[in-house]
Amino acid sequence: MRSLPTGGTVETRGSRRRALQSRPGAAMLRTVRPAPCRAALPARFEPQLAALVKTAPEGDAWLHEMKFDGYRIGCRIDGADVRLLTRSGQDWTAKLPEVAAAARRLRVRTALLDGEVAVVRPDGRTSFQALQQVFGGGPRAGLVYFVFDLLHRDGEDLTPRPLEERKRRLVAVVRRGGRAGVIRVADHVVGEGGRVFAEACRLGFEGIVSKRRADPYVPGRHGSWLKVKCVQRQEFVIGGFTDPEGSRAGIGALLVGVHDASRRLVFAGKVGTGFTQRVALDLRARLEALERRTSPFATPVEPRLARVAHWVAPRLVAEVAFTEWTADGRIRHPSFQGLRADKPATDVVAERPGPATSSRPAGGRRREKT
Repeated sequence: MRSLPTGGTVETRGSRRRALQSRPGAAMLRTVRPAPCRAALPARFEPQLAALVKTAPEGDAWLHEMKFDGYRIGCRIDGADVRLLTRSGQDWTAKLPEVAAAARRLRVRTALLDGEVAVVRPDGRTSFQALQQVFGGGPRAGLVYFVFDLLHRDGEDLTPRPLEERKRRLVAVVRRGGRAGVIRVADHVVGEGGRVFAEACRLGFEGIVSKRRADPYVPGRHGSWLKVKCVQRQEFVIGGFTDPEGSRAGIGALLVGVHDASRRLVFAGKVGTGFTQRVALDLRARLEALERRTSPFATPVEPRLARVAHWVAPRLVAEVAFTEWTADGRIRHPSFQGLRADKPATDVVAERPGPATSSRPAGGRRREKT
């Protein structure tokens, strides 16, 4: 495999560029032409989500995209009225004025796009920490809205259409931005999931998202979209913190947890790295405003930590990278990546990879309930 650039089409070793029309299953996509589904522009953004698995699926029923390190955003366009919505329904239009301005220039009357806002570093990778700095008033260079799906356009509901058709129509909407615009189409490669994933990890990306080429768009998490991560990484609820030691300022470590099947907040470990001094001081100020006398965790915290902990109301969500889960439900070698403002603390659970998914013919899956 040659390379896996952010937002670029990938070619596998020894193969030509894969045109969508030439792939198996494309004939079905050309011949099955349901009548347009007329519908009003949705008021809400209800995203389809990817299920975490251990290995990437193989076979030409799947296409694979880069997993961007940013915030999932739906772009709702209704004439000059553009709204940028998080997956929890928050309106972030004011936070992303350059994206909103670019969306107003698209040649559509009404549309709903699905994508991810991220900051592209000089090496082509995306950085969640750099995006946090943007929202904190830092430089905005490299801010990009990568779009990968089109759910509605000019009075037509596109969610029942096959993914590849939606992507082709998305390209037609965004083509003016090219590869240098604020809004860019996230390209993909068809088939060879294992090799695409290996290349993504070699180049230092977070992972890949694999999607069934012929499936409709169905909100929620099910087997049609899958994600495979090069490193373990997910959200955790902050339930406490410790004081800094030595020359450190702000905080020593965060005490974090996840909700179990009974919706209890269970302790998952402490996170003591990944903070700059500025971030640590900001976290201290935020957490002190949430302090409480008792632990929010339903499971015990080690006595040595509990004796020095400052407990807080479990409202803030942290993104944490780590190497693995231990048998007793703790995370190893964790590193703080940033706060997540787009996900309620009550929705945070442990992400455990499911089994590998076998390949099925394109269009062969039954639409699942969510």
